Amino acid sequence: MAQATEGTIAALPAARRIQRIYLVLMLGNTLAASFIWGINTLFLLDAGLSNLEAFAANAFFTAGMVVFEIPTGVVADTVGRRASYLLGTVTLATSTILYWLMWLWHAPFWAWALVSVLLGLGFTFFSGAVEAWLVDALRASGYSGGLEPVFSKGMVVSGTAMLVGSVAGGVVAQATDLGVPFLLRGGVLLAMFVVAFLVMRDVGFTPDKSEGPGKAVRTLFRSSLKYGLGNPPVRYVMLAAPFTAGVGIYVFYALQPYLLELWGDEKAYSIAGLAAAIVAASQVAGGFLAPKVRGLFRKRTTTILLSAALAAALLLSLGFTRSFWIALLLLTVWGVVAAIEGPVRQAYLNDLIPSRQRATVLSFDSLMGNLGGVGIQPALGRTADLTGYPFSLAVSGAISAIALPFLYLSRRQNATADASEQDATPAPDDAPAPTPASATEPEG
Repeated sequence: MAQATEGTIAALPAARRIQRIYLVLMLGNTLAASFIWGINTLFLLDAGLSNLEAFAANAFFTAGMVVFEIPTGVVADTVGRRASYLLGTVTLATSTILYWLMWLWHAPFWAWALVSVLLGLGFTFFSGAVEAWLVDALRASGYSGGLEPVFSKGMVVSGTAMLVGSVAGGVVAQATDLGVPFLLRGGVLLAMFVVAFLVMRDVGFTPDKSEGPGKAVRTLFRSSLKYGLGNPPVRYVMLAAPFTAGVGIYVFYALQPYLLELWGDEKAYSIAGLAAAIVAASQVAGGFLAPKVRGLFRKRTTTILLSAALAAALLLSLGFTRSFWIALLLLTVWGVVAAIEGPVRQAYLNDLIPSRQRATVLSFDSLMGNLGGVGIQPALGRTADLTGYPFSLAVSGAISAIALPFLYLSRRQNATADASEQDATPAPDDAPAPTPASATEPEG
């Protein structure tokens, strides 16, 4: 399947160009973001925040994403995906510089909360828009193959950028101070604005500007409900997102101080960067493996379910180890498992969403994940304050396991996109929600 799909891309110059642009955008976005991923929690603690306040600041970030996901999804679907991306780079660069200034000033918690919401706004301009741009542009270029290999390449590129950025951020922080990686992030984001302005065009999608902003929000919100929560296969995947995504955000940032604690040197910032680098390398490996693992099962949800179950078990194991090297090994496997699930989940959802509502529904999916982060991060941060990081990681594994019944229910719908060997042709605009395949179809 993967070989045939890649051959199709090679035979279509327009599709090949679209994929190259997508990979460049993924490279730049992830490189910029990852400069601070390895030291973000340490940065907040160094600014004078407690564990509870640091993870509460992260929760305000995810709250900002919850509040702005639908409005920015409407921007992508009514103004354009390119416009949404450009707005995202400017907003995120500005809020990143504000973060650096607050660190210099040892700002009060309310200021961190406010700017964290602004950071969330910046990321919502990206979520849904870039993925929707890619899928529509590929289809318009004549590409009709599977999406897993394309998303897997994006995962490999993102993992590579994250590996470089997180290691560089940790090393730069140790050589200079914790603020410099934030300045690097702002600079790369501004460079990506220039790149996207020059090469990114809305292809295969015409923004609908016939309605005013208020009416457009209401119309697309109803559509997102219809094609998202109103479509059972999509609904159950979305309902699982708060438990997997919410936990994932906490675990990623908690690993920084947790690994430093195991290492025994709270100033070893390069070790904190190593946590993000291990996850990045795992993403590269997972991106390569995703199409192959997908090929072992007839249903996409089999891969998704098994990955989620194994990830929960690995988090539980992380909570009980006191060995730095065993923790690194478990973290690596956890990253690979999550990376394998990602492209399969993306392809599954995209095959169930019509083009016109794609960015909004994908943003709604991101919103569901961020809702989990809003409540889960402060709770787990407080758990870390009271009982330590190991127990909070074990609790994280238990919480993420709550997603399994929802994923199983999505599998039970027997959607055509679940069982197909190749990605199904996306639903046309205003088409009814995809109907499940026959209930008598054997599972596998």
